[in-house]
Amino acid sequence: MPAPQLVTLDVWTVAAQDVPRALWRMAADRPVLPRLPGARFAKLLGTGDGRTFTVRDADPLRWAALVAWDSPADAERFETSRPARAWAGIARERAQFRLAPRSSRGRWSGREPFGGSGSGPAADGDGPVASITRARLRPHRAASFWRAVPPVAAELHAVPGLRCAFGIGEAPLGFQGTFSLWDSTRALREFAHRGAAHRDVMVRTPREGWYAEELFARFDVVGVRGTLGGRTP
Repeated sequence: MPAPQLVTLDVWTVAAQDVPRALWRMAADRPVLPRLPGARFAKLLGTGDGRTFTVRDADPLRWAALVAWDSPADAERFETSRPARAWAGIARERAQFRLAPRSSRGRWSGREPFGGSGSGPAADGDGPVASITRARLRPHRAASFWRAVPPVAAELHAVPGLRCAFGIGEAPLGFQGTFSLWDSTRALREFAHRGAAHRDVMVRTPREGWYAEELFARFDVVGVRGTLGGRTP
């Protein structure tokens, strides 16, 4: 299947007293989001603050929706949808990352939501890029994986060119993911291929058999709307 024309990641921040309402929206919107016009793939996600990218990072004040759209017009229609209006009623802050798939390998829930390997333009652009990783852990290997991740997180936040990074997941345990936004492809590659901790995890992944399913995707950043933590990334 060809890559979608646009992928959006919405991140809503709520006040502590509104966490129960956010949890209700996560349940109520789960069957609605994939049926929106033009939504070919949709996931409601919890988030983590990105300090260690383990379960300790879970942030009950931030919730997210990731949607792959057939067209930008479909993404714009989302703004008047029932889920978008409901989240606007409880969120104190919203950021929306608008992304164009460049490359993707692996699967998410048995699908290739951002196109297959080699999808997107071959040449690297000069603008900001984003990365999404997602893995479904094998339960008996999860503890080993979580021990390996904190050094990578520390290395990540020390790399020049990182604008923001946080964890994403469909469940508190076993479904781990990351979103990161970078100044350039070069900055992303510096982290991916030159960081000692990240290289170690890459080498260990096939040997350790951590993942039952995994996906790595890269995107051009079409735009960012709103704020995250009081600023536009």
